[in-house]
Amino acid sequence: MGTTMHPCREQSCRGPHELYFKNLSKQKQKQAMEKNRNNRKLRVCVATCNRADYSKLAPIMFGIKAESEFFELEVVVLGSHLIDDYGNTYRMIEQDDFDIHTRLHTIVRGEDEAAMVESVGLALVKLPDVLNRLKPDIMIVHGDRFDALALATSAALMNIRILHIEGGEVSGTIDDSIRHAITKLAHYHVCCTRSAEQHLISMCEDHDRILLAGCPSYDKLLSAKNKDYIGVIRIWLGEDVKPRDYIVALQHPVTTDIKHSIKMFELTLDALISFNKRTLVLFPNIDAGSKEMVRVMRKKGIEHHPNFRAVKHVPFDQFILLVAHAGCMIGNSSCGVREVGAFGTPVINLGTRQTGRETGENVLHVRDADTQDKILQALHLQFGKQYPCSKIYGDGNAVPRILKFLKSIDLKEPLQKKFCFPPVKESISQDIDHIMETQSALAVDLGGTNLRVAIVSMKGEIVKKITQLNPKTFEDRIELIVKMCVEAASEAVNLNCRILGVGISTGGRVNPREGIVLHSTKLIQEWSSVDLRTPISDSLHLPVWVDNDGNCAALAERKFGHGKGVENFVTLVTGTGIGGGIIHQHELIHGSSFCAAELGHIVVSLDGPECLCGGHGCIEAYASGIALQREAKKLHDEDLLLVEGMTVKKEEVVSAVHLIQAAKLGNAKADNILRTAGTALGLGVVNILHTMNPSLVILSGVLASHYISTVKDVICHQALPSAQAVDVVVSNLADPALLGAASLVLDYTTRRTY
Repeated sequence: MGTTMHPCREQSCRGPHELYFKNLSKQKQKQAMEKNRNNRKLRVCVATCNRADYSKLAPIMFGIKAESEFFELEVVVLGSHLIDDYGNTYRMIEQDDFDIHTRLHTIVRGEDEAAMVESVGLALVKLPDVLNRLKPDIMIVHGDRFDALALATSAALMNIRILHIEGGEVSGTIDDSIRHAITKLAHYHVCCTRSAEQHLISMCEDHDRILLAGCPSYDKLLSAKNKDYIGVIRIWLGEDVKPRDYIVALQHPVTTDIKHSIKMFELTLDALISFNKRTLVLFPNIDAGSKEMVRVMRKKGIEHHPNFRAVKHVPFDQFILLVAHAGCMIGNSSCGVREVGAFGTPVINLGTRQTGRETGENVLHVRDADTQDKILQALHLQFGKQYPCSKIYGDGNAVPRILKFLKSIDLKEPLQKKFCFPPVKESISQDIDHIMETQSALAVDLGGTNLRVAIVSMKGEIVKKITQLNPKTFEDRIELIVKMCVEAASEAVNLNCRILGVGISTGGRVNPREGIVLHSTKLIQEWSSVDLRTPISDSLHLPVWVDNDGNCAALAERKFGHGKGVENFVTLVTGTGIGGGIIHQHELIHGSSFCAAELGHIVVSLDGPECLCGGHGCIEAYASGIALQREAKKLHDEDLLLVEGMTVKKEEVVSAVHLIQAAKLGNAKADNILRTAGTALGLGVVNILHTMNPSLVILSGVLASHYISTVKDVICHQALPSAQAVDVVVSNLADPALLGAASLVLDYTTRRTY
């Protein structure tokens, strides 16, 4: 198969960009807050050098274009965009309906170190005339390419403000040095990750001029996976290729060790030939050593091999569909460690070109890729796997943040940069609204009656809560969960909250490793063998954690409640049913079959009442809301429930509330039932004390305050003396289910080292 140029029609290239930004102008904020302080349009020059940086700049360009009353966009194209051997990729800019104001041929051919230096020099010679003519207020420069260094140098020397995209990151090769050099020239910085932000702060950049926005390309790619990908796969790889059954290979030269990178590329091709899967190979970039890599491809006959498709360029909208549904991506492109993680596609990262990049768990590093066997083994390990989606580099809302940041720029401020030399402020001290975002979780609580979704901050504050009735069928329930989560995630942007993931609390036995509800209580119908993680993660492009509601209550206490800092404690949840969670040595216990802490089913009487589990004498059969309701109905049917001061309307359902009210008003039979329920709960606690020996027992739920006195009495009379010193308290958390679901996310993210 010969070298292939992109076969897409103009419509297919243009559509995804325009669809995404079609309604962007509707999201404007109040004009008084957003207008440039000079009360005129801000002239923004976006300079793009190659296919890679355009994929990051295009979303920003569409955002600027959509708000033409605030911005005047000028596009400059240079570098490999204008070279036939690299696909004449300037055409995709035209197909996206942008007016290219200037084309600059700046590449000196040769593909070696000297040619790179000469290309920088040629760009420096040509750029002053262009900038004098355009007179932009600000120039947007992306990344770490040698072309970008020429752009930043020219703009800085001509007193043009520079906004640098993706500064502060760490990788291998000369790119690090170029990226940091551009950082020192730039006046404003848009970074993608928290650690990149910290690097910029450590490099003495002004905190007020740093925006943690996420990667702009994520604004498009997070909505791309579910688009029509079969046709794209067939166009580029053939009619017979199925999703997850092909490889995408993209490898560039390492300019600081060209000889080794060429050898590594040769080994990679040998391994791919042996692996015998259909493979899309993209030509390398224009860095020194690329010419030799192309020679290696041709020497091995890659362009004519039946298993390979060799292409110079794939439009970004189609490329992300290809990697989203690939069995594996291999090479050393930053795309593999950045964008591909959003789809959970397995990646094999070869060599040192991306050393230092933050990666998701989908990336397998082969840093010493010095043998074919190593690479082949990596292919066998990774091919066909599916990992959780990662959002390290973005959440799909970068462009609105960047536009807001641009509008905040005051052209009357001094042009001279300020550097914040040590001591460096902590990031928590930043108070500008476009910099400060509250790290938060989406918490979902699946109860027998209601379905609730909340935005919960790192401090345990419920910022926003949405409640709906829990549907009775599986399909309706999943659809509603996704809809509510999408609504809450959208609202999070307006509330200045950064969503780190989704935590779900649900009744029943849960496999938290796989995110599956194994089987549920009778209170939630059609809720057994349910994979909760996959549909929600695929829809929201967020990591998802799932656990039993009792376990979540314990996690809530560990992070926000009485259990904070306590090594060993037990939480008992008293509500419609009885549940709980066990924290041992600061960790939650799940058990070998995820059945630990089914505390409601501790048997306290061999001939006790029947429980919903089918057994007899469980704590839940005595002390749950359902059990109390059963006893209340019996009393009511016998006209023994109501006392003076009480009424029950004809249409009103008798519940545990009426039993408690009757006991408070002096109904001896109701009081005796409550005392029996409390005694059963107390005996269960004694069993827990004798088994786990915790230092703290937390009673949670609506019935906790009614039981605590009786539970303490039972412990005094029934527990071994060595166990009686335990503290028994009522939870002070208003919403342990939601807080526990949130802690599934927040505990993970605070422990994670990015």
